[in-house]
Amino acid sequence: MGLLRDAGVVYKPVEQIDLGPCSNESYFRADKAPRMAGFLLKIFAWFLESRIIGALLLYIVKKNNQVHKLVTNATLVEPPMFVPLHPNTDCINTELNQQEVKQIDSDASPLERVQEAIKCIPVTSEKSLDDLKPSCFRRWTIADYSRAYSAGAITPLRVLFLAISFMAYFQFPFIRDYVSTDVAEHFIDAVRESCSPPFPMSFFINYDAEDILRQARESTLRYERGNPISPLDGVPIAIKDEIDCSPYPTTGGTKWLHKVRPCTGDACCVLRLRSCGAILVGKTNMHELGAGVSGINPHYGPIRNPYDPNKIAGGSSSGSAAVVSSGLCPVALGVDSGGSVRMPASLCGVVGFKPTFGCIPHSGVLPLNWTVGTVGILAATLEDAFIVYAAISGELPSHKPTTLPVSTSSVRSLKIAAQSAFSTAELNKSNVKHQWFNDCSDEIRMCCSDALNLLCEHYKWKTVGVTIPDIESMLLAHYVTISSECSTSLSSHMEKLNFAEIGWDVRVALRVCGAFHGKEYIKAQKMRYRQMQIHNNIFAIADVIVAPTTGRTAYSIVDDALKTGEVDCINGAALIRYQIAPNFLGLPAVTVPVGYDKAGLPIGLQFIGKPWSEPTLMHIAYAMQALCISDYRKPKVFYDLLNKN
Repeated sequence: MGLLRDAGVVYKPVEQIDLGPCSNESYFRADKAPRMAGFLLKIFAWFLESRIIGALLLYIVKKNNQVHKLVTNATLVEPPMFVPLHPNTDCINTELNQQEVKQIDSDASPLERVQEAIKCIPVTSEKSLDDLKPSCFRRWTIADYSRAYSAGAITPLRVLFLAISFMAYFQFPFIRDYVSTDVAEHFIDAVRESCSPPFPMSFFINYDAEDILRQARESTLRYERGNPISPLDGVPIAIKDEIDCSPYPTTGGTKWLHKVRPCTGDACCVLRLRSCGAILVGKTNMHELGAGVSGINPHYGPIRNPYDPNKIAGGSSSGSAAVVSSGLCPVALGVDSGGSVRMPASLCGVVGFKPTFGCIPHSGVLPLNWTVGTVGILAATLEDAFIVYAAISGELPSHKPTTLPVSTSSVRSLKIAAQSAFSTAELNKSNVKHQWFNDCSDEIRMCCSDALNLLCEHYKWKTVGVTIPDIESMLLAHYVTISSECSTSLSSHMEKLNFAEIGWDVRVALRVCGAFHGKEYIKAQKMRYRQMQIHNNIFAIADVIVAPTTGRTAYSIVDDALKTGEVDCINGAALIRYQIAPNFLGLPAVTVPVGYDKAGLPIGLQFIGKPWSEPTLMHIAYAMQALCISDYRKPKVFYDLLNKN
């Protein structure tokens, strides 16, 4: 098809780019294909999988999405950057100079890290939550569970028995907002009364009641003896089914992957949580192979949004976001490869935190995309995300870094720092005069702008307008990278695989993933290096980049997608628009709920930081949460496991 060859873009050197707010750099978006599901999606998949027609269709898909122009045939002077690893010494020294930061020894155990994290959380944080008006909604936190257990108000065994009773009913259709006043019997009675319609929530793929109750009994005994392991002891935490966690298989949302890749033990991050006494309650549902943003899984059911069960939860850490949003767990783990933690967190109204690439060991995580993915945290509050981050971060003992260890943030200084060190903080509202920040629904644009203005007015911070060039090119380069890595990871299994075991949307995705070649992969890595230099220049004048987390709120689950999945490039592009830089460049990022649209669906605001700037991000996100938390709303589907109402 050489006669149809598109001319490629010639990218100017980074030093020639004007990053100012009045830059003439253009904001470009490729045309997106219409939505496909049901029979139409099956036909498209069949055509893609045919040899001759498939090759032609793939060429057209790549051409129409500007892959040829912006990546394949592009000219870049920059060298490739294959892995987004960043030396942490200089970054940590900067953090130590600018903020009050507690540095933790690299040899510290997860328990010791958690204890240090607890010391960093101000007493005023817990007090501010307790002082919320009765009419204000809030989710129970790790501190709430720990206090309730220590006071004997409830035991881990009772809490988990209640949770299991809920999970056991997952296969039956119901929507119920119920607060238990006793043990599981009251909950079960209420569920039996709601035998009618209309939706299962599909939060979990797998759970083992016997294993959960065993963990709960052991935790209860520790509290009765007065020697809990840590504040995480007895706290229910769910794990995305992309992360190994005994005794469960790791399916990746598929019906086949666990058969060819058996789970032989806990992932490093799970092992660290277990060592702190956390109760691991099962494997959460996800978009199959992480290959989509809706969370509609034809094998295990569509994960539904607790704020409106007719809407998606987002993906691909869909179930993890939904269990936190619905009150089943204060924290869950996900994996963020293309916004897969932050996107569903935003759509479900919870905190989503993605750390710097390499901060959390990837051992025991499905190796689907090894240079863009990292374990992330979904939590009821920023404090809970911070505690779990402290527990699971840090290099493996066999891979101790030669540079300084990762710092953890002292949240204690926030209120003071707002008038001292942070009084000169600069928040980069990217492209404030141009199109990227505003390339979202009007409700999201207004909500995020209002939240940012409130933050800056309250803490006397300021925004700096900048332009981030070649955003669509970076998105495509990320897609080439994640697709090539996923295709390579699964290549040894594909020839033997029964395609009837794969969802139709994922069959399309896998066919597209395998359509990229070495030249395109190299060009994508050159784009990665280029964008890293651009972002370094932005971080030279601003502490963080601020943008909406998603371009739209959760959209409706349509019946025709339930058995086949869907390919919805328009909605997908809106959801992923602000997600890519942290994954492609290995940057830390956090999303915080800041409001709701007219339909009552959550809206998140995202802060993206320079490498190893987790302390700064924690400070800023905490400040944003403090200003918004009194306006948080209760989801339609919510379960109060602490029985405090």
